Amino acid sequence: MCTLSISRTLFYFAAMDIAGIILAGGLGTRMGHVKKAFLTISGRTILDRLLAVYRPLFSEILIAARDKDDYGAYDLPVAEDRFPARSSMTGIHAGLTAMRASHGFMAACDGPFLQSGLVRALLAQAAPEDDVVIPSKDDGYLEPLCAIYSKRCIPHIEAQLDQENYRIVSFFERVRVKPVPVSLLQAGDPHHISFFNVNSPDDLRQAERLAAELGV
Repeated sequence: MCTLSISRTLFYFAAMDIAGIILAGGLGTRMGHVKKAFLTISGRTILDRLLAVYRPLFSEILIAARDKDDYGAYDLPVAEDRFPARSSMTGIHAGLTAMRASHGFMAACDGPFLQSGLVRALLAQAAPEDDVVIPSKDDGYLEPLCAIYSKRCIPHIEAQLDQENYRIVSFFERVRVKPVPVSLLQAGDPHHISFFNVNSPDDLRQAERLAAELGV
């Protein structure tokens, strides 16, 4: 990337209003219906781990969840789901609708190892005209739960939810999407642990091992 392009992305990052939203409304079915935000890894809850990343980066932080009373101790606004379905789509919709900012960075509360360096690198790629700024793996897989969305996505998400289509990437063809190769995010997360999810007891045990091995 040339010097001019670097300057332009840094300008956009500084000028854009981006909120940080934590998606905490999952059922945790494979974890025995435990709210994954409160699972502990090396003595810290996943929610506390995410907030440690968010607080230096975002002046506006929201938790998107089904039950706001669960998060009363955190003194943060809770964007409650407006659709009855339990899906990440409903959380993204709730966060985008409730936030003041034009764009929101979304991460799920089952990702305990989100790295601030990766988030900063992704934010630096965002421009005001982008609707989705999303990590793209080498095989083309997109990471929709570690991505930036604009408020312009709201009507498209609502249309999908009305149709009971909960596949996040389905509306991407109707908005401006900027895939960001993970190679551009590598320096901020060399082990790609930002994309590790805890969905089962086995994952939780693996997370404990990773925390010890990598010191995270």
